[in-house]
Amino acid sequence: MLNSKMNLAELEDKMKKGIIGLLSTIILLSALLLAGCGSKKDTLIVGTEAGFAPYEYMKGNDVVGIDMDIAQAIADHLGKELEIKNMEFEGALIAVQNGTVDFVAAGVSVDEDRLEKMDFSIDYVNSTEVVVVNKEDPRVESIDDLDNKIIGVQQGNIADFWVEDNISAKEIKRYSKFGQAAEDLKNGKIDCVVMDQFPAEDMVATNSELVILDGVLFEDKYAIAVKKGNKDLLEDINTVIEQLKADGKIEEFTANHTKKQD
Repeated sequence: MLNSKMNLAELEDKMKKGIIGLLSTIILLSALLLAGCGSKKDTLIVGTEAGFAPYEYMKGNDVVGIDMDIAQAIADHLGKELEIKNMEFEGALIAVQNGTVDFVAAGVSVDEDRLEKMDFSIDYVNSTEVVVVNKEDPRVESIDDLDNKIIGVQQGNIADFWVEDNISAKEIKRYSKFGQAAEDLKNGKIDCVVMDQFPAEDMVATNSELVILDGVLFEDKYAIAVKKGNKDLLEDINTVIEQLKADGKIEEFTANHTKKQD
């Protein structure tokens, strides 16, 4: 009888330890699962191309700029952590279509072709397109002198489409980054670059050989792109943009990032 009682006690002890171990495992697995879900739920991913100052550019190891300030405001509104993915401009637009990023903030213009593939927020800034030339070798005399010239543009940018549709260029050279276009312009490989005024001002500020021609080539507006059908996120983005406009924040972001960069 004594051995039976001892065996029973041992059995009960083993069962208790087993149950406690099982519960600990369940709790641990649940915590890991919730952490994984929470990480995905609490992160908002923006795609951009950090070679388009002052809208997006590198400051040390960080991507900063007007668009990134807006993106951060969107993340704050949603209570999420912002993750920035720096990639080529066209790659960012493909990424948002595929759902690899949640939205794209990269000085994106809206046109009919893009509207078929993505949805867009209300516009948040007006852009002015200008012409940059090499003042040491001015092969383009005015903004009306673009026909039969070798013109540099950012691939997939609105200037790319505008030049193709409106100018009888000798050649359109498409670049993934404006820094490459600046080097080719200085070296006489292209005759001019068509681009947004603010990035153009940044370009000539860091390349003394270059200058912006007088006059405006055309005007455009920028908006934020989301995956087709993502109405909930689009509504949140529009809410934030409207509030930023009303509070004068976008003008503040612009002033901060158009000052001389350190």
